Amino acid sequence: MSPSSDATRRSIAESVVDFPFDDRQDFDDATRGLVARAVDRQVRAADGRVVWDLDAYSFLDDDAPDTANPSLWRQGQLLIQDGLFEVVPGIYQLRGFDLSIMTVVEGETGVIVVDPLISKETAAAAFALYTEHRGDRPISAVIYTHSHIDHFGGVKGVISVDDVRSGRVQVVAPAGFMEAAVSENVFAGTAMARRAGYMYGAALPKGPEGQIGSGLGQTTSTGEPSLIAPTIDVGHTGEELVLDGVRIVFQVTPGTEAPAEMNFLFPDHRALCMAENTSHTMHNILTIRGAQVRDAHAWAHYLTETIELFGDRTDVVFASHHWPTWGHDRALEFIAVQRDMYLYLHDQTLRLLNQGHTGPEIAEMMQTPPALTRAWHTHGYYGSVSHNVKAIYQRYMGWYDANPANLWAHPPVEAARRYVAAFGGAEAAVALARTAYDEGDYRWTVEVCKHVVFADESDEDGRTLLADAMEQLGFGAENGTWRNAYLAGAHELRHGVFGTPSTVSPADFAMALSPSQIFDAIAVRIDGPRAWDEHLRIGWRFTEPDETHVMELRNGVLVHHPVDGLDGQEDLQVTLTLDRATLLGMVTQQLDLAGALGDGRLVIDGDATVVLTLVGLADAVDPNFPIVTP
Repeated sequence: MSPSSDATRRSIAESVVDFPFDDRQDFDDATRGLVARAVDRQVRAADGRVVWDLDAYSFLDDDAPDTANPSLWRQGQLLIQDGLFEVVPGIYQLRGFDLSIMTVVEGETGVIVVDPLISKETAAAAFALYTEHRGDRPISAVIYTHSHIDHFGGVKGVISVDDVRSGRVQVVAPAGFMEAAVSENVFAGTAMARRAGYMYGAALPKGPEGQIGSGLGQTTSTGEPSLIAPTIDVGHTGEELVLDGVRIVFQVTPGTEAPAEMNFLFPDHRALCMAENTSHTMHNILTIRGAQVRDAHAWAHYLTETIELFGDRTDVVFASHHWPTWGHDRALEFIAVQRDMYLYLHDQTLRLLNQGHTGPEIAEMMQTPPALTRAWHTHGYYGSVSHNVKAIYQRYMGWYDANPANLWAHPPVEAARRYVAAFGGAEAAVALARTAYDEGDYRWTVEVCKHVVFADESDEDGRTLLADAMEQLGFGAENGTWRNAYLAGAHELRHGVFGTPSTVSPADFAMALSPSQIFDAIAVRIDGPRAWDEHLRIGWRFTEPDETHVMELRNGVLVHHPVDGLDGQEDLQVTLTLDRATLLGMVTQQLDLAGALGDGRLVIDGDATVVLTLVGLADAVDPNFPIVTP
């Protein structure tokens, strides 16, 4: 790894010169209400594997080195303040056990758990610290604030399916939760998981020259994720529930930070949970791991609604990341400034867009108001002005900037070969890039060297210089995910592809898929050109759930739809009778086909080779595809 260069050190110093490092309010808030810290800050799976290690970040106790932006370093110092904390009497938080945090609300007979982290192991460890200091209380309800895995994945670490089926525990979530939670992790899950390895720096060593956090939390745990379906869907703003004697008033906010999300007030505690709609960072309008573009306009206006709905009944604001904000005036100002930040980016992007500027141009032009810049919680530790502006542009205008020269550009490898030839060959291109590196223009260095590597990935001079420049960009980044992405790219250039460290499709996600969603997942894997000349018609009769479907493959497209029954359906070449679990076994190739046919779990009427043809047309996914090399 290259050391921090003079240019990087100058760039870092200039970028933080006006930052209010003497403002220690966040440190006071991050440690306020501490009840106890965990003795062991490592969490292990049943097989002994470490799935969470906060001790690995002990280096953050020191001052910021020259290989890290002091602002991001400061954020990391705040995020390692771990333990059990009292928000107000009756509401407690477990911080430092995962990317997200868990909240525990004490009721009349037990407790309500809000957002049980990513992994069963970390959720269990966090709740164990609560019970150690507050007593062994049964869980009466679980609330998922929204549909991202760091807010529900650890649920089976605190409750079981039997708890829910028996009625002992209610699970509450915003309407649309299950569809949003499952679809995001299935249809594009392979690519998202691979890219998340870059975003969170999952394969990077933790340390001053490596991964120091992601801005939202330090990193993601690597234990076993899980999912239990909600028993109560919150469908409208103003809906009120009483769970274990605790009154809760909800505000639904779909299309903000998640497709299904909700804020809610505990009126008897004057405590407002903001899910992930406010946090102590600028959030993502489009996360760099990939997702659907979020609606910054709707997000901001929901925050205005939050203030109108709950402002006069709120004395503390907390969320599922970071630390609370106490005091009526401070809490409302915190929400208002977060609102202003998202709306400013939205409105100014649209203003400049309508003057003919493109996304990359607007990202360079955008200046935020001093009042927003002075607030630490608007800094781009997780989202950034640059990629959020481009996301807003994308939402309205798409990928095309209207310049016909960009309408049919060459793909990366073909463009790279032509660029390198135009530079006068690889050696000349690297020499040009090295001059840019020596001048501190690392953005141009990576632009030139990426073409060298895509033209010939075996070019060691190009790879080394590209890695060096990416490291310098990472060292200087205030944004945690940008730092991780740059350093992850450099790591793969030096050491090879590290793949996808996280689980791509947890079993509970697959079991939550409806037959239609399973068919959709198959459809996006059909190799269209190989399937052009095939015409297949298949009937599906499900015993669980009680559904029938007709599937047709034609013109390389797999079409399916539910029907009332298969009687009268013409030209079916084969009919399968089975349950959803058996279909999943077939799709994942984990089903003992002979055994299923023998015991009746699968009944095939007609030409069984039709099914084999369909399976043979489905492409395998590659969770280890290259990113910084062709």
